[in-house]
Amino acid sequence: MDYNTQREKLILPEYGRNVQKMIEQVKAIEDKEKRSEQMRAVVQVMGILNPQIRELNDYKHKLWDHAQVIGGFDLDIDAPYPAPTPQQFEERPDIIKLPNTPVKAACYGRNIENMIALIAEREDDDLKKEMIRTLALYMRQQYLIWNKDNVAEETIFADIERLSDGKLKVPEDIHLGAISQNANFARPGISVGTQNGGGYNNKKNRNWKRKK
Repeated sequence: MDYNTQREKLILPEYGRNVQKMIEQVKAIEDKEKRSEQMRAVVQVMGILNPQIRELNDYKHKLWDHAQVIGGFDLDIDAPYPAPTPQQFEERPDIIKLPNTPVKAACYGRNIENMIALIAEREDDDLKKEMIRTLALYMRQQYLIWNKDNVAEETIFADIERLSDGKLKVPEDIHLGAISQNANFARPGISVGTQNGGGYNNKKNRNWKRKK
């Protein structure tokens, strides 16, 4: 038996072993013009096998770079883009500094805390007032996603003041209004129709209608 563990290591697994073999065969072609022609055909195949890359603006450049990587950076061809160097792929990306302070309220998240801090720094004006109201509406929505019970606007306003360490006060004339009876709030990754057994019931109903 010919096991994958016994074969040559795949350099870029997303393109598969056949592409790697094709590039090795292209490298063995003696005529450079013919070699370049065959490489263009291989790159087209790579684009078909990895369609996600087409979402990038410079996906053609990426494909040619990947072909060079698979070919060991020594493809002697006339390519439409300059060949990358191994050093470009060895460089480590810059470390992203993450905040080390704990989130004050998990149901709101850090982004809302950051928005509260930005709004608190603004001078009092009509725009700031509207920003506070919009923020409060969004916070109520987030609250109801993770806590299915109803929530009074006073609770949201108190959370804004608490998360801003008292720097942001909600004006007394701001009110959130009633929640629509048709409003549905679901946790990320959970479809509204599948909650409380809804997915099973919906499937059962579809099957019943099909039999009728």
